Amino acid sequence: MDEFFVGLVFSFFGCFIFLNIILLIGRLFGLYAIVPEGRCHVYILFGKQLGVLKEPGFYFLPYALGVNALIVNLLGTCHIVDMRIDQEYLRSQPVNSEEGAPMGIGIWYEMFVSNPVDYLFKNSDPRTSLGSNVRSATVRCLGNMKLGDLLEDRHAMSLMVRKEVSSQSTEWGYKVGSVYIRKVHFRDTKMINQIQEKVVNRLRQVTSAIKQDGANQVSIITSTAENQAAAEFAKAAAVRPKIVGEALQEISRDPEISDALFEILEAQKLTESQAQITMIPSRTLMLPELLAGRQNALAEAFPESAQIGAPRPRKPATIDKQKG
Repeated sequence: MDEFFVGLVFSFFGCFIFLNIILLIGRLFGLYAIVPEGRCHVYILFGKQLGVLKEPGFYFLPYALGVNALIVNLLGTCHIVDMRIDQEYLRSQPVNSEEGAPMGIGIWYEMFVSNPVDYLFKNSDPRTSLGSNVRSATVRCLGNMKLGDLLEDRHAMSLMVRKEVSSQSTEWGYKVGSVYIRKVHFRDTKMINQIQEKVVNRLRQVTSAIKQDGANQVSIITSTAENQAAAEFAKAAAVRPKIVGEALQEISRDPEISDALFEILEAQKLTESQAQITMIPSRTLMLPELLAGRQNALAEAFPESAQIGAPRPRKPATIDKQKG
């Protein structure tokens, strides 16, 4: 049992301590190197490039770089360059349009290291230089463009800036990927307020024009309907006498029906006129004359009411009441 614990302790220290020490000594003397994904190792010895390891993996340095690999970590330098794609966004770059409007352009671009040696030695700060190059290219390419093109043709502007920047960035070991004009805006606050007022006024004009057009259409439809209705009523008024005449002609063929119809119409008119009706029995010769004389006497007794326009006493209508 004691031997088991002793072996366990030695195995622990051997695997976790002594093994790491051995690997550290191996890296120090340039026996091997491990290149991670998206990284690049550039070995420099006595001011000269000894080798470049771009592909990820495990490398046996004496085989990859030669015998000088044993002293490169002691007397030389190993530069680790990040080869991954990076991106940056430049906000509100000042540009003036052809009409003189002060515009701001936000540009987003991608870049990555294409040549690690040029990246290390051609420029001391290539990232800052690339940003300055993108700014100057944006102002140079997009300046004095028409305002409509600045607000609409973002794809064409992105291609122009990318073409301008790519030729210079390759000299520094950088390669520009996608370039996109993300935002185009006005930098003058007063101009923004004026544009907003113009847009609001234009919307009001369009709204009022739509309302007026709708009212005109409604009036046209109403007048057309009224004209059609008046025409139909006129046709009906013209046809009515003909229909009534034909009906009366048909009724007049039978004298009994005709007499009964006219008596009914006469009684209906008397009822609608609200006239005073006096029922006089038949075979009374003197009673109608007496009633008429009474009405004349009343008219003579009150002449003022007749002059003013008051209704005069009407002559009583007589209806003979036949017996049996």
